[in-house]
Amino acid sequence: MANLSFLPDQWMVGLGTLLLLSTAVILVVNKRQREAVLGRLHFQRRRTSGASTPPRSISPSKKAPTNGAPDFVNAFPPSRRSVLPELAKTLPSAASKKLLSTEPSGNFLVKHALPTTQTYSLDNEVPKYTPTGFSTAEIKAMGDFPAYDILSGVPLPQAYKNFDVTRALPRPYRPLRWKYHQTMSFQKMETDWWLEVENTYAARVKERQDLFKEYGNKVLDYLPGSELVCKELMEMCLQFYCARYPAHFSLSDDKKVFHNRLLGTETIIKRFHPLHILLNNVPEDFAIVLRNEEDGMYYFRAGVICSSLGWNVGTKIGMQLEEIHGKIPDYKEKMSFSMDRFFSKMATHSPIQRGSWGLEVGKPLFMPPGHPHEALREIQNAELKIEECNLRVDWQTLRRLPLSAGIVFNFKALFTPVTEFRDEPYIPALLLKILKEGKKNLMEYKGTWHTEHVCIPKLEEYAAEQVAKGWVVPEMEGQEEWNVATLAESPYFPGWEEKWHRQQGF
Repeated sequence: MANLSFLPDQWMVGLGTLLLLSTAVILVVNKRQREAVLGRLHFQRRRTSGASTPPRSISPSKKAPTNGAPDFVNAFPPSRRSVLPELAKTLPSAASKKLLSTEPSGNFLVKHALPTTQTYSLDNEVPKYTPTGFSTAEIKAMGDFPAYDILSGVPLPQAYKNFDVTRALPRPYRPLRWKYHQTMSFQKMETDWWLEVENTYAARVKERQDLFKEYGNKVLDYLPGSELVCKELMEMCLQFYCARYPAHFSLSDDKKVFHNRLLGTETIIKRFHPLHILLNNVPEDFAIVLRNEEDGMYYFRAGVICSSLGWNVGTKIGMQLEEIHGKIPDYKEKMSFSMDRFFSKMATHSPIQRGSWGLEVGKPLFMPPGHPHEALREIQNAELKIEECNLRVDWQTLRRLPLSAGIVFNFKALFTPVTEFRDEPYIPALLLKILKEGKKNLMEYKGTWHTEHVCIPKLEEYAAEQVAKGWVVPEMEGQEEWNVATLAESPYFPGWEEKWHRQQGF
């Protein structure tokens, strides 16, 4: 069935499992044989990994206490106030003087917390403070579009040289793992690639605008008190676009107008809610959670999400993480504490990324409960063709924003025909292994059954063909076949860059 959790492919269940995972198996590599074979094929050497998650994944481990529920009221994320002297140099003198006050203590933050439901822009005799230690007076002094690279510790992206939107394709994400179990497989985010623009940009923006016209607050909504985090996110996204694609996006000198040359539009920023500016310019989904000052827990307070399957913004907004995942088996007993602890400690300078996947008939983007496309998941259509089957990857990032301390889930749906796997070494065999031997309840939750009667035979054909061509080779001398495992190139595959560049005409 369709995924009913807050985020695609059990974001939160996977993270809970990841927080408990602490071991990996290292396999021996027959380097000489692989390099000789892949060298002749012009493929990059595949560094075999026997680990169940890709390299560089984050795997903290912490068990829940046994003597009662944890208290997160006094748990605050790492402060970024140490960068205020540097930020002050970018501001007018009068504003910069307001940034250099003493860092507040945890007890002070508890006493003077900015309420979750209150806007930061209200005039207060006594300033209120966000969880990252910034006062409302300081935030107002920073003005619009402060230097978020300084505030967050995450650098702005390098300009994308020779970018041609008519040929640009997303990178070929294949986030497949074996053994397959629900871990997040988080990796450090590649900051230059936080938001990708490709040749479907204009069409996808139009599709999302149409979805909003049809579904309204089921795809875009925000609650009182989310004004700061929505503004902050919008400004960070526009700053990113201007730095990454300077030929196509820019801000006016006074930072009041956003110029989008791909769409031929000019947006007067103050006229629109920040999430509407994102809807009309950034074809990515954003779900925002904020820390509640009364219990220290995180609640879904705002979002623009046009690519959900089996749920929507309207069914989840306002909920705390545990409420959102109430239907997921063992979440409260085994996952909840680890999740809440992770959120309480996540730093702004440590954004992360990962991908979830599924197999779909066609390219369903938004499928709320009761959508006609759901019926396709209940049958194995005898007339289904392999050309109609697609790998859907939801490429996702997770980051904390520096001023509001909000945590933002960002994801976009990418579709790849299964037929593409024919010339991607190891991918058919890896996907085949997961479909055939993956844990039953996880595969049922993922919902691939309706395509398997077509995809499995074709993947078997592709896998055998790659072995015959010498593209897939045993890892150890004396083995007859490859011991299927997560690829070292994950979330890609050997030779992915050559194929990606070729498809774009380079």
